[in-house]
Amino acid sequence: MMITKSKLVLGATLLTLSSIGVASIGIHSASRASFKDSYKNLVDEVWQNIYYRYVDSTFNQVDWQAVRKEYVKNKNYTTQEEAYKSIREMLKKLEDPYTRFMDPEEFKSMKIDTSGELTGIGITISLDEKTKQLVVISPIEDTPAFKAGILAKDIILEINGKSTKGMDTNDAVSLIRGEPNTKVRLTILRGKDQKKFEITRARIEIHPVKFSDKKTPYGNIGYIRLNQFSANASKEMRDAIINLENKKVSGYVLDLRNNPGGLLYASIEIAQMWLNRGTIVSTIDRQGIQDKQSANGTALTNKPLVILVDKGSASASEILSGALQDNKRAILVGSQTFGKGLVQSVLPLKSGAGMAVTIAKYHTPSGKDINKHGIDPDIKVELTDKQRQQLWLKERDKLATLDDPEYAKAVEVLGQQARRN
Repeated sequence: MMITKSKLVLGATLLTLSSIGVASIGIHSASRASFKDSYKNLVDEVWQNIYYRYVDSTFNQVDWQAVRKEYVKNKNYTTQEEAYKSIREMLKKLEDPYTRFMDPEEFKSMKIDTSGELTGIGITISLDEKTKQLVVISPIEDTPAFKAGILAKDIILEINGKSTKGMDTNDAVSLIRGEPNTKVRLTILRGKDQKKFEITRARIEIHPVKFSDKKTPYGNIGYIRLNQFSANASKEMRDAIINLENKKVSGYVLDLRNNPGGLLYASIEIAQMWLNRGTIVSTIDRQGIQDKQSANGTALTNKPLVILVDKGSASASEILSGALQDNKRAILVGSQTFGKGLVQSVLPLKSGAGMAVTIAKYHTPSGKDINKHGIDPDIKVELTDKQRQQLWLKERDKLATLDDPEYAKAVEVLGQQARRN
C-alpha cells in the first residue's frame, strides 16, 4: 500500500458550519450516479467499503455478515433519510469514531474545509471509545471556540441544551453547524466543573504557519507555529524555513501545541524538510502489510530543533513529532500528546455522499503504536488547564516569549545545544 495524496487521510472530526471533516483528505475517484439508484444499494455500498477496507478484519468483533443481513437483505428503504439513518446505525456498531458517513452537504464541506477555509466555531472532536463521551481534541487557534476558552480534553455534555449522551460525531456536527453570525451553546465538563459557552459561528480562513526570528540570550532563533496540516501547510512551512535560514538563525522552535492534525501527506512533506534520512512513518493495514515513508535527502536545514507539544497535539502532529524524535532530529518539550494512531481513507459514494473508513494504523519510526497513549516528550513541562487558558487566552502577548514556560524551556534547550557545539 502506498501512502499518496490521493489515498490516505488522517485526523480528527473537524467541526465546521456544515461538515465533519476528517482534518485530512484524499478522495478516491468514483462515478457519480443518479440518486435513482435504490437506497438499499447505497447502504450496501457503505457495507462493502467496510467489508473490503476496514483495518480490523474482525470488524472490532462485530459479525459484519449479520449486519448486512439486518440492514441490506432484510430491510427496504423508501426515503433518503431512512437509508442515512441505517448507515449511521450500521457504522456505529464498529465503535470507531473515525469511521463515519457524510451526507452530500457534509462531504462537500469537508473537501472545502481541508483546503484551509472553515466555517463554524473551529474545534476538532472525537468520541471517546471507553466513555462514549464527545471530547474536544483541540480548538483551532484564533477561531471562535479558541477565543471563547474551549480547551483540549473538554467533554461536551450539551449542545444547545440537548444532551450528547449516546450522540455520535455526525449528530454533534448537525447541531453545532449553522450560518455565520449565529450562536451555538455548549455545556462543557472540565475536570469536575461544568462550564457553559455561547459561541458565535464564523467563516474562518486558516493560514497554518506563522513564523518570526526571535532574540534570546543564546542568539537569534527561528520560531515557527504550525496550526494545522491543511493543503497549504507544506508550502507555508517551506517558505518559513527558507526565510529564517536567510536570517541566519542559530536554531528553531517548532510549535505544534493545540495542532489537531490534518493531511497525512503534509506531515510527511514537512518531516522531509527537517530530516535528511531515516523513516518518517510506517502504516500497517488489515493484512499486516507495512508501508514506510522515509526522508529523501531534501532537508532545508540541519540546525538544532525543539518541538513544543501538548495534549492538543494530535494525529499528523504526532507523526511529525514522533518522526523527528525517534530519528534524534528534534527534542520534544511540553506534555503528552493526544494519542491518535489511525489512518482514514475518504471515499465518495454514488449518491454524492461520502464516508471515512479507518484503513490502517501507524507507528513511529521506532515501532511505537501511539494510539490512545500519545507521544511522551523528552522534557516535560506540565501546565494546569488554568495556566494554559491564562497564557493562550488572557495573556496572548506572553505566548512564545520567555514568560511562556514551555517556550522558555525550549529556548534553554537550544542554548544548551549551542554550548555543546
